[in-house]
Amino acid sequence: MSEEAIVRLAARGDGVTESGRHVPMTAPGDLVGADGAVTPGPHHAVPPCRHFPECGGCQLQHIDDIAFAGFLRDRVASALAAQGIFEAEIRSPHISPPRSRRRASLRAESRGKTVLLGFNAERSHRIVDMRECHILRPELFALVAPLRALMGTLLGPRGNGGVRLTLCDQGVDVLLENAAADSLAATEALAAFAETHRLARLALDDGYGPQTRWEPEPVTVTLGGVPVPLPHGAFLQATEEGEAALVAAMREAVGPARIVADLFAGLGTFALALPGKTYAAEGARDAALSLKAAANRAQREVFVDHRDLFRRPLDEKELGRFEAVILDPPRAGAKEQVAVLARSAAPRVAYISCNPSTFARDARMLIDGGYRLEWVKPVGQFRWSTHAELAAAFTK
Repeated sequence: MSEEAIVRLAARGDGVTESGRHVPMTAPGDLVGADGAVTPGPHHAVPPCRHFPECGGCQLQHIDDIAFAGFLRDRVASALAAQGIFEAEIRSPHISPPRSRRRASLRAESRGKTVLLGFNAERSHRIVDMRECHILRPELFALVAPLRALMGTLLGPRGNGGVRLTLCDQGVDVLLENAAADSLAATEALAAFAETHRLARLALDDGYGPQTRWEPEPVTVTLGGVPVPLPHGAFLQATEEGEAALVAAMREAVGPARIVADLFAGLGTFALALPGKTYAAEGARDAALSLKAAANRAQREVFVDHRDLFRRPLDEKELGRFEAVILDPPRAGAKEQVAVLARSAAPRVAYISCNPSTFARDARMLIDGGYRLEWVKPVGQFRWSTHAELAAAFTK
């Protein structure tokens, strides 16, 4: 068999030839011989990080941005095609730049005097000890080495834990999981660490929920120009650039609508970016309270409803009051709410998704209910990852 060209990337990042052969660590345009030897093509890149491909934080550092954009488009197109949707315009993807990730969940493990801290290895629970990172914001990566030493004191000679990092308005918010500081020395060490590294907040979760140990001033994240109190573990878009791309797409999809429903509103990423009256439904109590407090303080016309949309979706009458509806559900999609929305009279829908497959399923229901899928904008906030997000516009 002669050489075959890699023509596309599969969902998990493997290169695929015209004959359907899957070849790991290849890029579109590479040539693969019968013996498996790979001749790099024009889109094959040199991975910038020493931990690639062992670290599970990235799967696609071996391809360039042109190939990555194609991968994002293909993920969306394949998901839609699986639901029989072929006519939608798929726009040029947004790709967040290197070192732009403002939140991360790392794993920690102590082995005697050695402490490992980093992402898990690909498809494994083994920790890759992070010594460099090309996706995290520099403010987050600067804390990795100091946190490695701190976790060694908190986990003991044999222990496992987690570290959640979030860049907020005041600096870095750190949440240490499966960690306890019961002694005076440990408590003093935490305070010294937080002060030395000028943390916005430091909290511990020993299995009974986060407990704040350091917070010089209330922690906030600015959304739509409004500072919003940031609850522990609250969802935040992975990069500022990705958030801006999604907000811009949402605004275009909503169009001139002045009375809008933002469903699965979270902290208000989209609700606070709108100029008119907005109804914001959110199932997480802490997020709903934060959004309500922020909107009231800024005198924004946002009515916040603490509501579980999986158990109690808005009905057709409620949806008919709005000129546009925004959906930003979790990875499972919004099957229950979309089933009702498809029968409603809402003229515009902006759908933000972090899972092309569940989005396509929901899109099929909306189309069958009389909506037209106008366009889809793929978003690659998780650079060099197989994780694809998107924003889409529907009209009726």
